[in-house]
Amino acid sequence: MDLGNPIAKGNTATIYYTDNKIVKVFNDFLPDTESIKEANKQKYAYSCGLPVPEILSVTKINGEQAIIMEYVKGEILGDLVFKDKEQAEYYLKISVDMQMKIHRVKPNPEAIEPMYDKLHRQIETTNKLDEKQKFQLFNRLDSFTYENKLCHGDFHLFNLIKTDNRLVIIDWVDSSAGDIRADVYRTYLLYAQVSSELAEMYVRLYCEKSGILRSDVFQWAPVIAGARLSENVTTENAERLMKIINHYCSL
Repeated sequence: MDLGNPIAKGNTATIYYTDNKIVKVFNDFLPDTESIKEANKQKYAYSCGLPVPEILSVTKINGEQAIIMEYVKGEILGDLVFKDKEQAEYYLKISVDMQMKIHRVKPNPEAIEPMYDKLHRQIETTNKLDEKQKFQLFNRLDSFTYENKLCHGDFHLFNLIKTDNRLVIIDWVDSSAGDIRADVYRTYLLYAQVSSELAEMYVRLYCEKSGILRSDVFQWAPVIAGARLSENVTTENAERLMKIINHYCSL
């Protein structure tokens, strides 16, 4: 099957636009269950009434696992900010409103992966931490108490599409049921990788709108940074993540 030229490429998949649909083709090094796992997460978000592209099918294309989903015509919020940086706060406010909408969902525990399990697995499997460091991060993870809420896990301006009448959230592969403060710190961490100003503006807006404390958000810093180490993202700086871990933990 000829999908033409890709419209985007990430660490785990290549995205194509064909026949007025989006086709996400996964890299061959991923487990065979990756496509169905991601599709089920997105289907669940869709079933909660959130503005999410509808999953049309999970299949194989040219021997590779793939998801076919609804095409959403619009502009990526991240692109809009780069075109006009003076609008950054405006678009961040819109994004925070949407993230808070996600965080109001109390998920079915059988429908989505627990955040605790996801973070524990990520920290356990990274080879960039020694056993003592992992032990201390596990202790910190075990110390948190919270009400499980739906968390996107990779929420930022480049995963939001602005259409004529709504904002659509894409890329649900990292979603889980967990602490919204962890989800907020994860977003902060991703923004801080490219712009400390954008990261600070975001966390200020979220805390102002939600009433949660910045200090409570940043309690999650070492755990989220430790989990991020396992992702082996080429654009991420492992030294940056280790500095965060060392700052918050007596390692």
